[in-house]
Amino acid sequence: MATNPDHQSSQESYHEKRPTTVAVLDKRRRAALAEIDEAPFSWFHVKVCLVAGVGFFTDAYDIFAINIAATMLGYVYGHANNQLNTQQSLGVKVATPVGNLVGQLLFGWLADVLGRKRMYGVELMLMIVACFGQALAGQAPAVSAIGVIIVWRFVMGVGIGGDYPLSAIISSEFAATRSRGRLMTAVFAAQGWGYFASSLVGIIVVQAYKNSILNAPFPCVVPVDYIWRLMIGLGCVPGVIALYFRLTIPETPRFTMDVERNVAQATADIENVLTSGRHFDHENAPVQRVTAPKATPADFAAYFGQWKNMKVLIGTSYSWFALDIAFYGLGLNSSIILSAINFGSPTINKTSSLYVYENLYNICVGNLILSVAGLIPGYWASFLVIDSWGRKPLQLMGFIMLTIIFAIMGFAYDAMNATVAGTKAFVFLYCLANFFQNFGPNTTTFVIPGEAFPTRYRSTAHGISAATGKLGAIISQVGFATLVNIGGPNRFVQHIMEIFAAFMLTGVLSTLLLPETKQRTLEDISNEEQEGYIQDVPGASS
Repeated sequence: MATNPDHQSSQESYHEKRPTTVAVLDKRRRAALAEIDEAPFSWFHVKVCLVAGVGFFTDAYDIFAINIAATMLGYVYGHANNQLNTQQSLGVKVATPVGNLVGQLLFGWLADVLGRKRMYGVELMLMIVACFGQALAGQAPAVSAIGVIIVWRFVMGVGIGGDYPLSAIISSEFAATRSRGRLMTAVFAAQGWGYFASSLVGIIVVQAYKNSILNAPFPCVVPVDYIWRLMIGLGCVPGVIALYFRLTIPETPRFTMDVERNVAQATADIENVLTSGRHFDHENAPVQRVTAPKATPADFAAYFGQWKNMKVLIGTSYSWFALDIAFYGLGLNSSIILSAINFGSPTINKTSSLYVYENLYNICVGNLILSVAGLIPGYWASFLVIDSWGRKPLQLMGFIMLTIIFAIMGFAYDAMNATVAGTKAFVFLYCLANFFQNFGPNTTTFVIPGEAFPTRYRSTAHGISAATGKLGAIISQVGFATLVNIGGPNRFVQHIMEIFAAFMLTGVLSTLLLPETKQRTLEDISNEEQEGYIQDVPGASS
């Protein structure tokens, strides 16, 4: 059979050009990534920070508002001693971390499969709906209001959990190498302002209903019922404001390039995003897919089966677990701890309306002081040094300082609680613990998992790390509720502080497994060879 010389010539030409095409696209990919890594700070980076940050503001408001609202719920629904029983208090506090765990795993995986853009905003809708549902929770013969609140707080927790990997990955994948740590820290620092806002709103609403409380018969059920519903319900407002911007943020070029494997579209996106901040879909443009490492169960096992990669996931996960044992143990129980040392507790008759007002007001003020004196400064101290000191030294320093602080708070608890000066010293150490949580592992456990893994697994691995942290938060809440009253009301607080110190020490050890990620590109940190990353070009379609 005769061979068509034209066909043979075209095949030879194809095979000659194919390696060249692969090499060109591989080089083009690395050049495009370098453009993101070296981009000057722009308005688009500010937009990413604000859009992601408002989510964390809402997260913290919704999570920590229950610390104050739980006392209010006690006056309304607590039939014994006007406070929630142990199971009810545990339920309303632990429901959100349980939801967080589910949301972090689910949305972390979905963001790697479907894309960051497709998922961004969905989690915020869940938060808004669940927050509104809590504020409208009602009582009926077959339904407990506390039970309804617990269900809605779980749903809200799923949404909040989804926000962790999505916001972390979107901010890291758009950031330049030299400022990536500060951008991610600025996003996460919005948590401090959310905690602050929940306390401030609590003070405002309590003050607004002061006369209603003082004129109501003890335990002032009606005005207090208005207060907690307003306080929780107002958490919807920042979420609603941010929703439009969440839904319109562009897909990250790294996802388009490395997961959808469309180098041409990703390169165009980089040009558009870095100049105008907008993403343009060119419907008639050719779609050029490439062959590159793809997320599959076998590939996941092969990547994390290497100790150099597995140890990083273990380090990020356990460090977050150890940190959240203390962070949520303090954050969701600060009212109990302050009450245990009689800090700010009213001295008047506990069955009077004035006591209800002063108790609620003092709890709000106490939480406001804790946020201003410790939480917020800690975040911004991290912001100043994270790209110069590095993530690993910052995390090590934080865990070491927390080990020392919690040991002092635990072993010297009785001595400090015996005098007024000692009580003030305990509160100072409490604020110092909040400071070093944020000027240390609370910030870095969020940042490092958003940098340390390849694009196709970055969100999934961040979700696994964050979910392990929330497992620590759940254990902390169950343990706190179970142990706190051993030996008498709040008598076990000192030993809980000692337990916290032990976990902080283990965090020092897990930090040693982590790489230093400062001033390194995301691709370099991923432990994958980038030259030759694109392996083939199957063809183009229109």
